Formats: sequence, C-alpha cells, structure tokens
Amino acid sequence: MHDSHSTLRNSLESWRIVHSEASLGWGGQEHRTMAELTGFHRRGCQVSLIAHPQSQIMARAKVAGIRTHACTFDRRLLPYDVLRLALWLRREKIQIVNTHSSRDAWLLGMAARLAFTPLVLRTRHIDVIDRSPRVSRYKFTLMADHTLTTSDKITSYIRKTFKLPEARSTTLPTGIDLNLFQSEGARAELPVRRGPGAPPVIGMVSVLRSWKGHPLFFEAVRMLRDSGRDFQFVVVGGGAPLEKYAAIARLHGVEDCVHFTGHREDVAEVLRALDVLCIPSLRHEGVPQIGLQALACGTPVVGSDCGGIPEIILEGRTGRIFPTGNASALAERIAETIDQQEQTQQMCSSGRALVESRHSLDSMLDRLHEIYGFYLDSPAVEGAFSPACTQDQVRVPG
Repeated sequence: MHDSHSTLRNSLESWRIVHSEASLGWGGQEHRTMAELTGFHRRGCQVSLIAHPQSQIMARAKVAGIRTHACTFDRRLLPYDVLRLALWLRREKIQIVNTHSSRDAWLLGMAARLAFTPLVLRTRHIDVIDRSPRVSRYKFTLMADHTLTTSDKITSYIRKTFKLPEARSTTLPTGIDLNLFQSEGARAELPVRRGPGAPPVIGMVSVLRSWKGHPLFFEAVRMLRDSGRDFQFVVVGGGAPLEKYAAIARLHGVEDCVHFTGHREDVAEVLRALDVLCIPSLRHEGVPQIGLQALACGTPVVGSDCGGIPEIILEGRTGRIFPTGNASALAERIAETIDQQEQTQQMCSSGRALVESRHSLDSMLDRLHEIYGFYLDSPAVEGAFSPACTQDQVRVPG
C-alpha cells in the first residue's frame, strides 16, 4: 500500500471502472452499486454500468449521468454475451470490473478474463448459503481477484466455504452520506398524528420482502396495543403490492394500527420523523444500510440478531438487539426504547459517532480506493493475476 492517499488519487483519471448488476429491482444492493458508481464518477474516474435495459438501476444511472451498457443476462445468450462484452471491455480498456449478482458474476467474470481486465471484484451483499459451493466457488476464485462483502459474517462464510485467503476478501459496509443523514433537518409528512402529546411513531423502512420480518413486526404491534401502549406504527417501502402486506396486517388484527406509505425517496426525512426504527429481519441480512442511516440521523434502532445487524447495532451501546423471530422480545425492546429515554439518547449519540468514525461514504470510497490502487498501481502486483498465479501469492494489506 502506498504511503499516502495523494499518491493513489493521482491515478484516478486513468481508472476505467465497470459495475454489473443483473437485478431488476431497487433495494440495498442497487443503492450500494449506485453509491460506488456516483462516488468514483465525482472523483474523476470513467465509470460505466452494465445492467438490464428495463432495470431500475439502469434508469437511475442514466439520470445520474453514468454511462450505461445494456445486457439482458439471458442464459441462452451466454456464449454470445461473453464474447460481445469481452470485446467491449478490451476496446474500452476497462481496468476494474465489479460484479454484484450471481448471473452477472458468471457473465462478466468470464468476459473480463477473456479481455485480460487487470482487476475483477465480486461483491456479495447478502447473507445467503450457496446451494452448490463447488460450482459457486469459481465466481470468487478463478473469476475474481478480490471479494467485497457487507458484513463480517458474510466474509467469514466466504472465506470458509470457498477456502479464500484472508488477503483476497474485505468487509466493507455501504458508506453513509453524513451531510444528508443527520439529526438536523426536515421531517417527512407521514400518515400519523404530530404535535404536542402525539403518541410515539414506530416504523419499519425497507423493501417489502419476505425475509424482512413484517409479519413479526405486526405481531409485536398487536402485543403492544393489547398491553395498552399508545403508539403509532408505519411501514415505509415498496417492492411488492401493498395490498399483500396490508392483508398480512389484517390477519394479525392490526390493520387499523399500521399505516403503509409505499416507496419513499426522502429516507432521511422519514427517519427523522420516527421515534423508533425496527429492523426485524429473519435472514439474508448483511450490515443494513437503513441501520447505518438511522444511526447517522440519531434515530433509535431496535434490530434482530440476524446477519450483520449486531455489527452496527451494538447491544446497549448504539441500540437494542432482540432474538431473531421473537415478537415478544421485539415488543419489549420497543417499549424500553421509549421508556428509557436517557439511555436511548446515549445510544443515539454513540451510534452517530460510530458512523462518523467508520461508515461514512467517503470512508467507504477511500477504502475502495486503497484496494484499487494496491492492485493497479503497485509494481509488486503488476501481472500478478496471470493464469499461473496462485491465490496465496496475492496479498492485500489490512
């Protein structure tokens, strides 16, 4: 690694970076991909996105002024697309390829190797068990020089499952824009009562997916209501029909207690309007961006001990943790958060300090910068990723 960031920054203008994303939706994974694209675009790199022409990230990248290249990731077209993209990567002199989903990891991994792209990264965003590890390992070994993950738990799994040397992987949660996510600022208009004497507002902010724990949240809502607690509840997020989740709330008998807003772009304003954010995820969770965003805004957080959540919601220090799947414990921790205001405010202050010191957007980009610079700028590594190179010959500091 170089002695200073300035040496690395001198190489930025020559870096040509491509990210690929096969997903059509818009969630934390796509947010992260856009954060890296726009971040390095601002830093002077030439960045591009390869995505499905009908994907949400493709549309957002175009609005952001990011160069895009369309691909349907159709398995039937795999040989053709591998050759087509290999020629494109070679012609554009791409130096860095970063893949984000399974399907594009196969396609771009093969294309990048054919194009002799100097650095190929594989980013794993979610905590998931690979159904065929013997096959999947090639995405993290032969077709990637370095793996990025969003939590220590995912990193440990990757290293153990695919026998990946520590030097070939890095935990790097998504960085938070501290200017946007802060305690001071406007509060969102939500379908709840505001003003003096209004009950506290308890909410979930996430994509509507089965593993995010909405039914568990509804069960906790019922328990709190039945115990006589005067709280207001909101569910913010899209990605699935609201009617489906409203029906689940109805099954739990809380349809009159929970208000649904659908997808919102004003996440910082929404977080500032909440008295408690709940993250009751059941599985697949890395370090959730919404958790870091809430900590940055000074919003109290109650989260399950699923995946990477406890890596940032430190029990009794930056928030409160409950056992995954335990609705009664979730209800208890929500009540504690409201009732123990002095302790809660101390946790909020510590949470903001944690994000400032370790999880800012600039910190994430700087860490990526160091990894890129090590592989691309260090004379000791030039040519290290020839087919004859073994994994143990590769070292990334830190």
